[in-house]
Amino acid sequence: MKFRIYYEDTDAAGIAYHANYLKYCERARSELFFQNNMSPATDGGHFVIKSLQAEYKKPAKLGDMLEAKHQMIELKHTSLTLKQSVWLGDIELFEMVSVLVFIKDNRPAKMSKKVKEFFKSFF
Repeated sequence: MKFRIYYEDTDAAGIAYHANYLKYCERARSELFFQNNMSPATDGGHFVIKSLQAEYKKPAKLGDMLEAKHQMIELKHTSLTLKQSVWLGDIELFEMVSVLVFIKDNRPAKMSKKVKEFFKSFF
């Protein structure tokens, strides 16, 4: 997914605010579903982040056109581990590894075959 850094994304120095990178990754994950006529809230459940590790490598600036990329590291019955990164051309600016858990009725639940196949086919 490609996106631009707007004034609202930046601090007083014109640098993308650090917390926004989490939003960019969240939007990019959701967009994967939407582009495939699915919803991230599916089969009566949804995904939540159990844990994440983030590394900020270089700053993005006002007007930059960035791209979010994804790589699945592990797929289990109730969770998946994703590596997401934000790029400016061929320069990696940010990397995040997150564990997402599928939740139904406020409890971890098995993902449906359809959702698991979606992840397998996409990644």
